[in-house]
Amino acid sequence: MEEGLTLATLDSHDCPVGSRMASFLSSEGSPEFRIDLTQTQSLEDGLRRLETGDIDILASPAQMIHGNMMAVLQAECKVIGARTPVRPYPVLVSENKLQYQPKSAILLCDSKLIRRQLRRARRGIRILSPQAYAHFEGIGPIPDDQLSLTGWMEGLRESGDIDGFVITRGLYDRCQLVSRRHSLLPDGLNEGDPRFIPPAYSDLVVFVARNRFPISIAEEISEKEGETAWWVQNSMIGSLDNESLEKMGIMVRHRQVRSLIKQAESTRDLTLEQVCLDPDGEVIEEEVHVEIRMERLSKDGKRTVGLHRVIRYSDFERATVASLRDWETILKEVSRDVPKDFHDDPDSPPFIHLDD
Repeated sequence: MEEGLTLATLDSHDCPVGSRMASFLSSEGSPEFRIDLTQTQSLEDGLRRLETGDIDILASPAQMIHGNMMAVLQAECKVIGARTPVRPYPVLVSENKLQYQPKSAILLCDSKLIRRQLRRARRGIRILSPQAYAHFEGIGPIPDDQLSLTGWMEGLRESGDIDGFVITRGLYDRCQLVSRRHSLLPDGLNEGDPRFIPPAYSDLVVFVARNRFPISIAEEISEKEGETAWWVQNSMIGSLDNESLEKMGIMVRHRQVRSLIKQAESTRDLTLEQVCLDPDGEVIEEEVHVEIRMERLSKDGKRTVGLHRVIRYSDFERATVASLRDWETILKEVSRDVPKDFHDDPDSPPFIHLDD
């Protein structure tokens, strides 16, 4: 009888791990050895089954691992790999794009980060959480479950009470919506379009296995870009509490030199162009680069603190540590009171309040 591995999947409303792994295992790029899929209902149950040997690998949304690394280590397990995010960008469910929303339009969104990004991108419209909207309109209790909440918001949109709402792409597919959608992308299709850095760990799947799990097997199911995204995000924001995490936008992806040069030319970004070209205009090297983008916004969306790094893949670990130090310094400086030049100068508040 052919021996194989047992892989348990842990789904969330935002990240359908089970369907993604089933699609991968049925594709041409699947490993040659047999992998049997099963499901688990919680991270605790998955770690317990790893300890007892009932399963060999646990595939989980990376966001569920955040804040639970101690539990993973206590179970004598570790993260052995990750899959590249497929659709990490949220979608606006509405008849109109964000730029063409009517004045005083009402949009609902459950994510603090995306609400702030929407306020930054478009003035003159009301951006509310579902809870705030229900409170203002005097509506009774709203659904707690994400699937039911999405159906509730879709009903409000169809009745004309609101103009649209924002959810993750995974939730859109899971609810089987057929309404018109517009992806909120980090790079606008046209110059001047608003940018939306996705929330932390968006659509990122990680693999957890027992210590001393064979690296050769892990490489068969993992992807380099996914591993990079997990390592960088875990290093940069792994110590944040959940309240701070939901205000943080971060995106990590691999970029080809040709793609970077094309973007630099279209946006006239001389700094980005210098990453890939020497003073004579020749390509420095063809090595894959890692792009790291982070941002933190004020509550009204009027002020943004961001970091954008493009680094060689061979140097990304060292550069990530340096970027973390720079990011901590930036946040410290922009969140403190501006010192006075003279004693009679008026008080100047911080550029951004991190507690908002």
